[in-house]
Amino acid sequence: MTTQLNPYIGFRDNARQAMEFYQSVFGGELTSSTFGEFHASEDPAEQDKIMHAMLTAPNGMVLMASDTPAGMDYTPGGSISISLSGDDDAELRGYWDKLSDGGTVTMPLEKAPWGDTFGMCTDRFGINWLVNIAGAQAR
Repeated sequence: MTTQLNPYIGFRDNARQAMEFYQSVFGGELTSSTFGEFHASEDPAEQDKIMHAMLTAPNGMVLMASDTPAGMDYTPGGSISISLSGDDDAELRGYWDKLSDGGTVTMPLEKAPWGDTFGMCTDRFGINWLVNIAGAQAR
């Protein structure tokens, strides 16, 4: 198996909702485990929180997430952005439409100076996304 780089997002109490949203965006299979299932927290309030979730999209993309326990620092969005790039215009525009719906568009999805179509948004869960659709010359 080759090495893979998979984004892993931390949430505070809404990882389940966020991952279900991302499943509606990307499709695929979502698996989740709670802190209670693995006896990973003695805090009764954390038993139903997500200890680990993994979404495997039909195209092979993998996104992972968990709820951050109350005893750990948490900053929504932090200093990370997730970038989606490629040359499938319809697929990437579809992702953009779903991710930006209910979120904030920080840079509209439009022709960029480097010839690609590019946009940036923050989704409804505070995660920053960059979408880059390759221009004709890059195909």
